[in-house]
Amino acid sequence: MKEEILGVNVNTENYDELIPKVFANIDEGKKSLVVAINPEKLMKAKEDAELKALLNRAEFQIPDGIGVILASKLKKGQIRSRVTGIDMMDRIVQEAAKRGKRIFLYGAKPGVADAAAKRLQELHPDIQIAGVQHGYEKDTQVVLDTINKAQPDILFVAMGSPKQEQWIEQHRNQLHPILYQGVGGSFDVLAGNIKRAPVAFQKVGAEWLYRLLLEPSRIKRQMNLPKFLVEVYRKK
Repeated sequence: MKEEILGVNVNTENYDELIPKVFANIDEGKKSLVVAINPEKLMKAKEDAELKALLNRAEFQIPDGIGVILASKLKKGQIRSRVTGIDMMDRIVQEAAKRGKRIFLYGAKPGVADAAAKRLQELHPDIQIAGVQHGYEKDTQVVLDTINKAQPDILFVAMGSPKQEQWIEQHRNQLHPILYQGVGGSFDVLAGNIKRAPVAFQKVGAEWLYRLLLEPSRIKRQMNLPKFLVEVYRKK
């Protein structure tokens, strides 16, 4: 089930409801893209019709960001829980390990995907990692051939948004995997290069506040949240 926020469809389900749908698509061979939706992305999409269309073409748009939950409440909608990109990735990996599905990690600086894969193998010993490829390979055909040769079911792409979603949409019909997710900086978090907000901040949806405390220069970006909520209220 989906709900529209500033012209972009967003899934209303939580992790437990989404995972069976995601894996049903894998079993049916239905290629699917998981894209994380947050206020910053929605504000960009408001000004960028191409980005809005790209987000709406995705099969799953997860509500990543407390601002999306607040917007849904303002609209008297159904979205009640955040589904973050990194936690969705972890839940997909967890389920893939149970079902014998193979994953591939593409993106980030040389060595980062390898370290992330190693960490995932520690967290989920049964996971089948088909391969990794850093994001600095200039020859796209080499990347496509490397992924296809490994024959994964699931591809995680870490390039930053919307570049990663654009890359997936451009190439997924030439690629073997069925499920695709753009995961931003998640490889760096798994590799230990970037520290995630403490659990207390995660639970109340205040990871943005933790990042702001660490990097006060982000204040301009964080001003998008009140602007976003005002915009949602105006469109209500």
